[in-house]
Amino acid sequence: MAKALDLKKFIRDIPDFPKKGIIFKDITTLLKDPQALKASVDQLAKAVSKLKPKYIVGIESRGFIFGTAVACKLGLGFIPVRKKGKLPYKTTSVSYDLEYGTDTLEMHSDALKKGDKVVIIDDLLATGGTVGAVSELVRGSGARICAVAFVIELAFLNGRDKLKGLPVFSLLQY
Repeated sequence: MAKALDLKKFIRDIPDFPKKGIIFKDITTLLKDPQALKASVDQLAKAVSKLKPKYIVGIESRGFIFGTAVACKLGLGFIPVRKKGKLPYKTTSVSYDLEYGTDTLEMHSDALKKGDKVVIIDDLLATGGTVGAVSELVRGSGARICAVAFVIELAFLNGRDKLKGLPVFSLLQY
């Protein structure tokens, strides 16, 4: 059996981005390495497959990278959640608070129906505000969230607390 990759070795720290005092966890170095990318997608897919979802819901934009790869690997559909005004058809939306102001996310109004089982995937869980808003959007459609999955979790920010008891899976914790 091949030795598992230490995916943390593929995450680059960028100090003082996007503002002073923040250490940004850069995944572009993981994406660049074919073995690290494959390992991360394989590990996410393994965790997700046990839940038997019908769809993967991915959050713009880096959630699209991992979410579509996992959906493709498992033979599932992919549902994009985008920033306001980026989807071409009728949408439902949710607004949520950011550190400075608010933001709005949208999903096509016909993307999910009552009873659909989904897993939400994004690259990073920080404070939980974005994925919390997406979970509200998904629940509003009548779909059922099996879990949320991330490549990176910044555990010290307690993002899980905003996810109202949803199962959380993350490959890397800081």
